[in-house]
Amino acid sequence: MKPSKLLISLFILTISTASVAASKSDLAKEKRWREQIEPSLMVGDALSLKAAGSEFLALFTENTAKQTFGGVILLHGSGAHPAWPDVIEPLRSDLAEFGWHTLSLQMPILANDATTKDYEPLFDEVPARIQAGVNFLKSKKINNIVLVGHSLGNTMATYYLVKQKDPAIKAFVAISFGPGLPDKDKMDSYQQLSKISIPVLDIFGSEDFPRNVNTASKRMLMAKKANNNKFKQVKIEGANHFFSNMDDILTKRIRGWLKRYAPKL
Repeated sequence: MKPSKLLISLFILTISTASVAASKSDLAKEKRWREQIEPSLMVGDALSLKAAGSEFLALFTENTAKQTFGGVILLHGSGAHPAWPDVIEPLRSDLAEFGWHTLSLQMPILANDATTKDYEPLFDEVPARIQAGVNFLKSKKINNIVLVGHSLGNTMATYYLVKQKDPAIKAFVAISFGPGLPDKDKMDSYQQLSKISIPVLDIFGSEDFPRNVNTASKRMLMAKKANNNKFKQVKIEGANHFFSNMDDILTKRIRGWLKRYAPKL
């Protein structure tokens, strides 16, 4: 006996619902970002990585310098993409000229009007995406890896560093590091910082959001709580949250810190 049309419809609906439930990220938006980025990509190669059953975009750029230090994984802020023109794209291309392979990941995203609080359910997907990036670099024999986050990307990075603790991650650069959501365990980035002992560069601008500037001393306190004597805090005068028109200064400061720690990582 053939199944009824109703049963077939219910089966299709169930499969559809399961597919959507597999990822809380706005996959349609991710697809739109990819369609915009790939045709205009000037530097690096577009890849498809897989995490938790879903494919996502990553941009890999090989080091062009004579000396190679390792790999940098870039994590963008809320609602953005791996070629975001503020902070991410300049670092993605520039660091590849100074000894670092770069891998910029599409992290889980929501619609533009989403609040930071709305992102909490997406954090279950974060470790798998970052680990997929780590595994990709390892597959290329790149085992000296640094996480570089911007804005909400830092909260995602600290969550991963506390939850996953892959020994290939040797250092963390936090650009415009905010407190996340202190009342949510997965997004309490400052509390997570108190458990991170690898070298950390906390770099922000004097014109950043007040919540980031005014809590700089708290971040330092959290680093002390972790007994992290390789925590360094740098404030760039005149820089805003997106380091507008100050990309060169940002890259130079990060390069200098990485160069200092690269031989020791």
